Amino acid sequence: MCGIVSIFNIQEQTPELRQQALRMSQKIRHRGPDWSGIYCGGSAILAHERLSIVDPESGRQPLFSPDKKQVLAVNGEIYNHQDIRSRFAGHYQYQTGSDCEVILSLYREMRADTDFATLIYQGEDAVHARICQMLEELNGIFAFALYDAEHDEFLIARDPIGVIPLYIGYDNDGKVMVASELKALEGQCDHYEPFLPGHYYYSKTPGMKRYYTRDWFEYAAMQKKYNIDDSKKAAEQLEEAAPQEQAAVDQIHDALEASVKRQLMSDVPYGVLLSGGLDSSVISAVAEKFSAIRVENGGETQAYWPRLHSFAVGLKGAPDLAKARLVAEHIGTVHHEINYTIQEGLDAIRDVIYFIETYDVTTVRASTPMYLLARVIRSMGIKMVLSGEGADEVFGGYLYFHKAPDAKAFHEETVRKLGKLYLYDCLRANKSLAAWGIEGRVPFLDKEFLDVAMGMSPVLKMCPDKTIEKKVVREAFADLLPEEVAWRQKEQFSDGVGYSWIDTLKQITASAVSDEQMAHAAERFPINPPQNKEEYYYRSIFAEHFPSDSAARSVPSVPSVACSTAEALAWDASFKNQNDPSGRAVAGVHEQAYK
Repeated sequence: MCGIVSIFNIQEQTPELRQQALRMSQKIRHRGPDWSGIYCGGSAILAHERLSIVDPESGRQPLFSPDKKQVLAVNGEIYNHQDIRSRFAGHYQYQTGSDCEVILSLYREMRADTDFATLIYQGEDAVHARICQMLEELNGIFAFALYDAEHDEFLIARDPIGVIPLYIGYDNDGKVMVASELKALEGQCDHYEPFLPGHYYYSKTPGMKRYYTRDWFEYAAMQKKYNIDDSKKAAEQLEEAAPQEQAAVDQIHDALEASVKRQLMSDVPYGVLLSGGLDSSVISAVAEKFSAIRVENGGETQAYWPRLHSFAVGLKGAPDLAKARLVAEHIGTVHHEINYTIQEGLDAIRDVIYFIETYDVTTVRASTPMYLLARVIRSMGIKMVLSGEGADEVFGGYLYFHKAPDAKAFHEETVRKLGKLYLYDCLRANKSLAAWGIEGRVPFLDKEFLDVAMGMSPVLKMCPDKTIEKKVVREAFADLLPEEVAWRQKEQFSDGVGYSWIDTLKQITASAVSDEQMAHAAERFPINPPQNKEEYYYRSIFAEHFPSDSAARSVPSVPSVACSTAEALAWDASFKNQNDPSGRAVAGVHEQAYK
């Protein structure tokens, strides 16, 4: 996982501006401790902090086109880079073995197109279509900044779901700045904000524009495709769709295996995060299946690393740990169980908030054990891990989805959840790991897998009443897992590491924040006033690190039950006036729900 900092629209290159860029980049060096690079030229500065995963010998950045006219700084992985390279064989002279260099060849092809120069003068729609076409060729997780010195223009883009973080800022001199983390922009811009996933910014047609679009964004397309009758109850819809289930199970199985295999692309040791829940267990089992294979130059060779290592974290006796051990023994990984104490977690919170850059309650709760685990993983020489993030959003795995009244509500909520992942789980996983120089990959959010999983009938994902959530995923991979894990009820990560972790956080923050402070919360924090004492506590620490209004606005603050969006609170009367992200808040569904 790398870090990038770029400054564009520079009127005059000065030593002071170069030093400013270096200071900004230094703030995110934890993301890329292996090498630092910088380019200053024309109207741009591009700085890069490298974590070497693919081509550690020659892939240092910024990357340059053969004639040095285009410069690229990237944080991410392009999983289909070998296919793109083969298409350019004989037409483009690659300078490194870096998977990210294909972005330069695609850009060069687009910009050299004889029609492209005229498109700029024909209007934004024509240019937009061509840039979308270029970016759609990439399957990966990425945030990049590309400067074209020949034409004095730049292109910035972020991956479809926002697995890789990126922020964009502006100053009063007209400069545009981007950085992997907001700490690099804090104090440097007059205003900054998250760069939206699935969007790009092209200097000839300024502003963020969406390039990633799919039919499944709209429920009407899914309803028409599967002839869904919304007048029927959820259970009745599910029963009628049953004949389609086996085909969907087979498609999910094959698509996820292909996703994991793609994402095992690595020239350094890697591992898997194994919490003991369904999602991480499936990813770990499939990764173990392919761990002896290394894909190289379109073929398969023996992997560098003879054994796959799995990692679990939790308080002693936590619900997840026993299940993680069971899965590891079943699939044959070298397993590592990391225990932390409540006090160690409490001591880490201030640092955690600095690195993850949020005051969202759910994210802070779950990031703390992940942050502590990442330090141990890096100490063992592992620089990349696969994780199970995204499955609950794609398949409606959170327990509140049991309350969805129909397929329309269910599907629209999955789309909303996917659209917000960059503010929550993607942010947590990326930044908790990157704090210690580890890259996290998420096969459930692979672009090709999403086309299959989000394109299936939403009826088959529903879990009305006591129907178990994510049934299609369970059936697809039950043969790889112990039965008690394959059919285990959803347990959110922050719960699964140990219920006493959350219960103690509530107690500590309740005593640390007075009633009077809460009464005046909106006066101290007029942007997104804290909704409870725990959020107030985290918000106070966040404001010490990041005092600007831009920082405060970069974090969402909405009521939620068990990680729901605010819209889903209308699904059940018991959700009214609730604001608790724990899965135990879903009465009648969670086996250990709050009384």
